[in-house]
Amino acid sequence: MPEDGLPEVLIFDVNETLTDMSALAGRLADAGLPGEMLPLWFSGVLRDGIALTLAGGRADFASVARDGLLAHLALERPGDPDPGAAADHVLDALPELPVHPDVGEGVRALHAAGHRLITLTNGSARTSSAVLERAGLADCFATHLDVQGADGRWKPAPTAYAHALRVAEVPARAAMLVAVHPWDVDGAARAGLRTAWLRRTPVPYPSALRPPDRQAAGVDDLARQLGAARG
Repeated sequence: MPEDGLPEVLIFDVNETLTDMSALAGRLADAGLPGEMLPLWFSGVLRDGIALTLAGGRADFASVARDGLLAHLALERPGDPDPGAAADHVLDALPELPVHPDVGEGVRALHAAGHRLITLTNGSARTSSAVLERAGLADCFATHLDVQGADGRWKPAPTAYAHALRVAEVPARAAMLVAVHPWDVDGAARAGLRTAWLRRTPVPYPSALRPPDRQAAGVDDLARQLGAARG
């Protein structure tokens, strides 16, 4: 633990936390699906992946995401001659997603301040790496992790956070999970990590979940808060 009590390692969620997934709406439209369906589809992916973990099952993000798209295509475009190609067209855009406007400045500031940055996603570490490489931020991250290293158990399973701590070689209280999803913040808090919630929408934090240690409007705001705390 650093002498100033601030986290040594910042563990970033990726989908929606760092990436702007609204860019997928165009791919959905290309596939013949309404772009406004994006939040419904993605929340369904998280629901099914987390439910599988709770039930003791295993499935990677791409498989769950593809099945969700195929289900929507069956409802919206019955008789589509090649729904698999349409689903793949959407998923192929994941490595090309842009990051939110606050991410670049914030990540560089946190890295320059001496924090060790890693990613931990229910998706693919390879996709995380590709996204941050495209954003010019590859040199700011020590490594990219996904839950396949935790026996395929999706966050918020405790084993997912334990995997990141093992790789980082730090105790839980020396790490801070940064995420836009309250369920991810809650899971990390229950695993003993510090937490930061990025509030990207006006939706309040759920009162039933463990509260975050910090709230920030974006990664740049979090960097300013931690810098001020250090000072």
